[in-house]
Parts: sequence; structure tokens; C-alpha cells
Amino acid sequence: MKDFHWFSLFLDAVELLQTHTLSPRMRKIWMRLAEAVPTWRRARFLLLSVLWIGFFPNNSHQDQNPQCQIISSALPLPVLQRNGDIILGGLFSLHDAVSVHNPSFTSQPPPAKCTRFNFRTFRWMQTMIFAIEEINRHGELLPNVTVGYKIFDSCSTPHQALKAAVELMGRVNNSVAEKNSNGTCYGSIPVVIGDGGSTQSLVVARFLGVFHVPQVSYFSSCACLSDKKQFPAFLRTMPSDSFQVDALIHLVKHFGWTWVGVIAGDDAYGRDGANIFVNKVQRLGVCVSIHEIIPKNRAQTDILSIISKIRSSGAHVILVFAVEQDAVALFDEALRTGLTGIQWLASEAWSTAAVLSSPTKYHHLLQGTVGFAIRQAHIPGLRDFLLRLSPSGPAAREDPFLALFWEEVFQCSLSGQAKGQELYSEGKPPCTGTEDLRSVTNIYSDVSQLRISYNVYKAVYAVVNALKDMKSCVKGKGVFPLWTCPDVEGVQPWQLLHYIRQVRYLNSFADEIKFDENGDPAAVYDLVNWQLNANRQIGFITVGKYDGMIPTNAQKLLIQKENILWNGNQSQVPLSVCSSGCPPGNWKAVRPNSPVCCYDCVACAAGEVSNQTDAISCDQCPPEFWSNPEKTTCVLKEVEFLSFSDTTGIILAAISLLGALCTCAVLFIFFCHRTSAVVRANNSELSFLLLFSLTLCFLCSLTFIVQPSKWSCMLRHTAFGISFVLCISCILGKTIVVLVAFKAKIPGSNIMKCFGPAQQKTIISICTLAQVIICTVWLTVSPPAPRHLMPREKPFIILLCDEGSSIGFALVMSYIGFLACLCLLLAFLARKLPDSFNEARLIAFSMLIFCAVWVAFIPAYISSPGKYATVTEVFAILASSYGLLGCIFAPKCYIILLRPEKNTKTHLMSKTPSQTF
Repeated sequence: MKDFHWFSLFLDAVELLQTHTLSPRMRKIWMRLAEAVPTWRRARFLLLSVLWIGFFPNNSHQDQNPQCQIISSALPLPVLQRNGDIILGGLFSLHDAVSVHNPSFTSQPPPAKCTRFNFRTFRWMQTMIFAIEEINRHGELLPNVTVGYKIFDSCSTPHQALKAAVELMGRVNNSVAEKNSNGTCYGSIPVVIGDGGSTQSLVVARFLGVFHVPQVSYFSSCACLSDKKQFPAFLRTMPSDSFQVDALIHLVKHFGWTWVGVIAGDDAYGRDGANIFVNKVQRLGVCVSIHEIIPKNRAQTDILSIISKIRSSGAHVILVFAVEQDAVALFDEALRTGLTGIQWLASEAWSTAAVLSSPTKYHHLLQGTVGFAIRQAHIPGLRDFLLRLSPSGPAAREDPFLALFWEEVFQCSLSGQAKGQELYSEGKPPCTGTEDLRSVTNIYSDVSQLRISYNVYKAVYAVVNALKDMKSCVKGKGVFPLWTCPDVEGVQPWQLLHYIRQVRYLNSFADEIKFDENGDPAAVYDLVNWQLNANRQIGFITVGKYDGMIPTNAQKLLIQKENILWNGNQSQVPLSVCSSGCPPGNWKAVRPNSPVCCYDCVACAAGEVSNQTDAISCDQCPPEFWSNPEKTTCVLKEVEFLSFSDTTGIILAAISLLGALCTCAVLFIFFCHRTSAVVRANNSELSFLLLFSLTLCFLCSLTFIVQPSKWSCMLRHTAFGISFVLCISCILGKTIVVLVAFKAKIPGSNIMKCFGPAQQKTIISICTLAQVIICTVWLTVSPPAPRHLMPREKPFIILLCDEGSSIGFALVMSYIGFLACLCLLLAFLARKLPDSFNEARLIAFSMLIFCAVWVAFIPAYISSPGKYATVTEVFAILASSYGLLGCIFAPKCYIILLRPEKNTKTHLMSKTPSQTF
């Protein structure tokens, strides 16, 4: 408790020491003494110190003059200023770079030296002065109030911009700013116009945001500056890059470019804008061939590497998202290496840059460039105002930038120094001071493309209109607590910031000026095309418009396509794709380890189609459809069946008719020689019936060579089954007769009486009737019917006859097989009977061929696709029929026609040794 008590006293003492008015030196001494003693003694020591201070206060501070001290080593920057009731700050990058020093810090670093004077930015600065003087001259917006300005050069570098911002906040008329009643150090600059570059504005916006000083930029477009959490006091008359990126994406999508390159500057503008573009454009299926950064040191080797990657990428459309200085470095190297055939897309920063459009060396490289630029306007009186400058004028000595400008324009040297600015002009002829700006044509005096200048003009008027609204506040109806109005005598920056955010008016050019919740203006761009005019000069031709405020995407971008001239003075839209578009009938197969835009065109597989360009896949046709030869549409499949118009059908029909004719010829021969011994030897009636059935077997195959229908399907199977059973029944009867005939020669045998002609006919009738019954039942229960087979992998529909009942079809075939096997068995048993002409041997051969054909038919039929199954069946019918006809009747016809001497009963009855079979 004792320690805690002393610790509490110690804290109280420290607080008193920190809050009591004590000189810094005395406070330091007391603190060092306190640290030298133990903790509890230190607490008592500090308590005594507090009492000492209470009785003997240090009043030395009362004699000091409170001032905001400037760091002694920080030399004042050159400033162009004019006094007024309200001073507007201005930041302009009048130089493009700062000479780099490597200080050793063993001595005071030398002041920064800005290099490469920029005429374009100097015109922007003069436009701010012109707008302010115009407002003062008219006096309608701020009557009885004079607006002044205080302008610094930020030299296109962040640290120079920050130094200028500090100067704006910390000095008034180059004197030390005094404290106000609240004890804070402040200047009299309530608002800053600038800076131009996004990188500089990022630094300045963070600094000014701490003090809630509004900053209105005329050229900073980085989308990051729309973040009000980081940059609460930042506003701009330049649209955000997010809108510009959307415009560029619409442009790329409109012309169908899917393989583009992106080159960005190494700053906030380039990196952020390019990254947003790449992320958004890739979501639309566009591929980025290269994404490179132009280094700030602009080393030739690094830029040469970029040019080499552009060549190897194969992209014909390249977006350069960079400020004009970086773009110049890139295009200089492109000229040196002879890079041609590239369609350049320009970001807003250089889309109308005269530093690139004026030199003739860039014309063949950049002619046809397309880019977006902010809206332009013609500002009356501005050109005369720009040309008024002269180093001999009354205000020339007060302008630290005029002498630099004059020397750069006329390439001469002015003697003496401008106020606050050292001149570096060795090696130049002296200036007379009477040179006339009207005699030269350059970027400064060119007012044909007032775009950023118009932004500066709008920024000044937006601030002044906000000041007007502040001064128009009615007491008791203000927007601040207790409905108070702002302080119009001493304008507070935070109050002015509120009014600038709320400003909304229609200017003299009929443009509505306002800011959204992010401090951004309305995003409206002109699409400009770099075209060579009759004087061989680059002109910026407006060929379209992009309005980011329109909610419908289809109407945001309007393009006059017919007015565009592309790189190489071509009217045809350049093609920039990694792979050419796949025509209908193909699909895109992405290459391994490649972007999605790099693909190969693969033809759709059979039965698949694609009816659009760049299809990602092919669609399967429905089962009854097939793809056309181009694979672009599905057409009805052809119906395939064995027909007389088919080559195979014609051949089979011819063979069938030939077999029938041969059978009829044999029948005719037998009829003509019906009394001969060979014909009468084995029941001529059965021979004639057998020939008739063979004719039916040959002709029944024709029923298979027609389009399957209900009746044709029933006819073909029943005709086939009954014809072959009739044929085999006749052969069976002949075989039985042969066997019985030889058995009848045995004494006492009456077997021949049981197998007379009537009995033979009965056997044939019974065998055939059984097949008729089987076929009748089959047709009644489940008859064969036509059926469509629609295999997806085939380009045709197979029309065939379905067996209906598999059991019925199997019974028909099995019955034929049974009779054939029985005939073969009986003929085999009778093959060695003693006779000069043993018909059993011929029957055995014929049935052997018959059985072999139909045994081979089964696996062939099952494995044959489509109509070829029918072809196999017809072939089996014809082969077996020809086998029967040839084996049984060919030898008889040979004897009848060629060996008539053997066609006698004596020769046939002679017994000869039987040969081995």
C-alpha cells in the first residue's frame, strides 16, 4: 500500500510537470534529477518540485514571441503569388523531373534542381491565373472580394509536392505564420488546386487531409484517391480511373480483341489503373499477353526488354497506361528498334499529349492510336491571355517561372535572375526581351485541345462557387451546429470542404459541375483517333463518346466506326487474338499451360455440332439426328436397310435370281428327260418337288431386300422357314427311299411297301405342316415387326425386322437344324451302299455344306451391324441353296447332258466297289 501510495503521488507529479508552464530546458533538468533517485524518493522529489514551481514559477516564457519555426535547412521554394482576400493554393508540375543527388550528409544537401520544363503544365498554371482574374474582373460570384493565388512547382515528384504543400500551410507571404487564439499554427490557404500527377496527389492528400484542407485536383485520376477514409479532403474535376478503365474495357470488348498487352508507368496512376484494367478485362474472357512496368529511371535495357516482350507476345493491340513522360521513353525505344504494326491504346494521360503528336518522328508509329480523353472546351480569351507574357512586363520580376519558360521557348538566356529562382542557361544566346510568343507555335499556345486546362478552369470555378455559397448563408439557417453559418471573414478549410462537396451548378459551357460522394465528377470521355491531316500533322479526331453515368452498358459507349483510321492508315479493324476464332463446327481446346485465349480449334466429333463461333464445346445431336458434314447443324439420319437401290442389295438380288433360274433350268432338264434312268432312279416326283422348293428358297431371299414393313417382316421369316423345311423334307424323303430301297433287296423284307410314294408325300407334308404350325403360332403370339435402331455413334437409323418372339424364331431355326442334322445322319449311313450311282453320297455332301453354312451364320449374324446382319442372313440362304442345288443335281445333269451312255438302268444297277467317304 505504501508503494502504491507513492506511485500515485509520482503519477500526479509527472502530470503536473507535463502540464505546467515550464521552459523546455528546466523541464529536462528536473526530469534528469528525478531519474537519478530511487522510486519512492523520486516521487517525494517530484512532489517537492511541484511545490517549488508553484511558489517560484518560471515566467521566462512570457518574454518570448510565440512563432511557428521553419526548419532552418529548408530553403523557400519558388512561388508565384498574388495577394487577395482569399488565397487559393496551386500545385503544378512545371518540370518533369528532379536532378538526382546522392548526399553524404557530411554537409548540408544542395537544393533540388528541377529539370525539363513542361509547356503543357505551364499552360495549365496560366489557366488557373486566367480563371482567377476573370472572376475578379467580373465580380459577380464574389462581389467586393478579391481572390489571390499562391502557386508552387512540384517538379513531378512526391517529395517536391510535399515540400510545396508544407510551404502552402506554413508560410504567409514568406513570413512566419503566427498562432491563432487556439494556439495552433496556420496559414491563410483554405484550399489547394492540384496536383496533376496521382503520385504527387497521394502524398499531398494525406498531408492536407490531416488539417481538413480541401484539395481539388485537375489531373489526378488514380481510383485509389476515391477512398474517403484515407483521403477525406480530396476532390477532383478529373474522372476516376475506374471509369476510364470501364471505357477501355468497353472498347476492347466492342472490337473483339481478346489478346492485349498492358504497359504501365511506375507510379500510382499507371500501376493502379493497369491493375484494375487487367483484373476487370480478364473476367470478360480477355487475356493479357504481357503486363510490364516502365521503370522511373527509364533505363534503356529495361525498356528494350519490354519492346522484346511486345514482339514475342504476338499481341497487336497494346494499352499504354502511363503519363506522357513514361510513354515518350517507351516510344523512343520502339522507334530505335523499329517496332511497327502495333495498334496503341492511349490512356487519358497521353491520349492528347502534344509532346507525342507534334514530333514527326512518332507519326508512322502512333498514327491510328485510339484513346479516351476528357471533354474539351473553348475558353474565350484564354489564348490572348497566354500570349500576353513578356519578360519585360511589370510583373516579370515577381514570376520565378517566366524566365525559365521564356528561355525554353526561344532557346536564349535572360540576364539576371528571377525572384527566388536561379537560372541555369549557360551556352545560350542572350534574349532581347522583345521576342513575341505569337511568332512561335508550340504546346503552350495551342488551345485547340483544352481538356486538362478546362479541368483547371472548372476547379477554380467550383471553389469560387463554394465560397459564394458560404457567403450566401442566411443567419440561423446554416448547416453547422445550432444552424450557424460559416466564418466568412476567416474562411475555415473544413467549412469550405463541406461547401465544395455540395457545390452544383451549370457553367457557361452548359456542363453541370458537381461531385459525388467520393469527390469524383461525372465521367464523360471523348474517344479520339490520331489521324494525319493534309499538312502531315497529327489531329485528334473525335470518333466516339463514353458516358459513365448512363446505367445501361449497351448505351455507354457510342462509336463512329467508319470514321476510325487504324495504325498503318487502315480502315479494317485490327485483329488481336492469341488464336484465330474457331468457326462453327469446331470447339476451342485450351492449350496446356497457356491462357484461356490460346487454344486450338478441334473439329466436332461425328454426331456433334456447334453452330457458333468460338464454341467452348460441341452439342450432341438427338438420337434420330446426325451432324452434317460441316458439323454445324443436326440433320435427320438416313434410314438404312437392304434395298434394291443398294449395291449390296442389287448383287444379292442378282445372285438370288440366278439361283432361281438355274433351278428352273435343272427342272426343265429333268422334265425333258423325265423318262431317263437318272431321273427315275430315285422318285422323280420328289426331285421335282425338291427343285420347286429350292426355287422358293432362292426367291424367298428377295423378301429380305425390301424396306421392312409389318407384312414384309412376317413374310420373310415365314417364307424362309417353310421353304427350307419343304426342301429338307424332300431331301429327307429321298434319303429314306435310298435306305429303304437297298433294305428291300434283302429276301423276306416288305419294308418298301411302307415307304411308297404316298407315304413319302405324307412324311413331307407332316414335316412341313409342323413348321407351318410353328410359324402360325409365332405370327399370332408375337409376330416380327419393323424396328428402328438409333445408335448415337452411327450416322444412320437401322431399319430392320425384329423377330418379335425370340422363342418363335429359335423354334423355326431349330426345327430346320433338326431336319438338316437328321438328313445328314441318314445320308452318312447310306453313303457306302453298293451302287454305281449312290445318291446318298450326294445328299451327305449337300447337307454337310448346308450345316456348315448355318453354323457359321450364327456368330456372323450376331456380330454384323445394321443392314449387314440382313446381308449375312441372305448370304446364308443363298449359299445353302446353291450347296443343295449343286451337290444333288449337278452330277445328274452332268450324266444327262454329257454322259448319256451312263444314263441307263443297267449302268445304275451295276455294283461297283464303294469308295471311302
